[in-house]
Amino acid sequence: HQVARDGTVLNSWKVMWVVLADDGIEFYKKKTDSNPKGMIPLNGATLTSPCQDFNKRTFVFKLSTTKKQDHFFQATHLEERELWVKDIKRAITCLQGGKRFARKSTRKSIRLPESVNLSELYILMKDQDSGIKEMKVEKDKKLFSHCFTGNTVIDWLISQGKVRNRAEGVMLATGLLNEGFLQPAGEISKTAAEGGAESVLLDQHDALYYFADSGFYCEGYSSDEDVIVKEEFRGAIVKQGCLLKQGHRRKNWKVRKFILRDDPAYIHYYDPAKGEDDPLGSIPLRGCVVTAVDYVPDAKRHDVEGNLFEIITSDEVHYYLQAATSEERNEWIKVVQVVAKSGK
Repeated sequence: HQVARDGTVLNSWKVMWVVLADDGIEFYKKKTDSNPKGMIPLNGATLTSPCQDFNKRTFVFKLSTTKKQDHFFQATHLEERELWVKDIKRAITCLQGGKRFARKSTRKSIRLPESVNLSELYILMKDQDSGIKEMKVEKDKKLFSHCFTGNTVIDWLISQGKVRNRAEGVMLATGLLNEGFLQPAGEISKTAAEGGAESVLLDQHDALYYFADSGFYCEGYSSDEDVIVKEEFRGAIVKQGCLLKQGHRRKNWKVRKFILRDDPAYIHYYDPAKGEDDPLGSIPLRGCVVTAVDYVPDAKRHDVEGNLFEIITSDEVHYYLQAATSEERNEWIKVVQVVAKSGK
């Protein structure tokens, strides 16, 4: 995979061809080179993702070796970073347990028949009429959209005659997971995917997954009856004003009125035409990260330009916002950073 890598001496970023081996990460100047420029050993290494050490860079992860050396990598988009993180974590786990990690041996290690075409199967799964139905799931105070459960995947494989029983279904579905066609959503499925020598897809109703190129997103929410909601509005107003916000679903931009409160630290946003009785949503700020960004990954370049910033909550939900001026952007970033650290 081609990812950007930080050259630690000059703090300059270079695009490198990176290869994950079973005991280390090799990086090359270009894909066709036969000799790597260097190698980072994975034994005893730790992985940090998301890594927020660089203000204007998104999708960064950090690999720290036992010799206390930090190596930074930047993927091109969120899904790519998640794939790298998943495989590197599995490789580190394998080394700890004395096993060999083999990313490329999916078919062999789970005994998939040579006749199975995972790409074709993935296209059938995504079919609007006869494929797996995507849905919204509420779980742990989060709303997962465009996802489905592990047992639904196995049900579908059996109903389509792709497998004879559930055990075969788990093998085939795990192949799709290992090859990156399916992605884990939520703690239960992520733990199983990152756990051992081989990740595994769980045949369970509480394990969530999504298609790699779907419109999947996850956002925090609270119901109106919830006591926590009332608590959210208790704090003193620190700052308010209008910003452009990118929608999670359609990725379109709308003007919203934002009110930032401290203790507890929340931003609530409203339709400016409808007053402040009924917020459209809330962003919990405790432990969040806020950074200025030059562009938004999913947006067309000409859609919005300048004065952009991003809030990533402690649950890793991303919000992209645009202020009217750079001064206004800096002010919002400053106050969010303060309440994120001090707010309860």
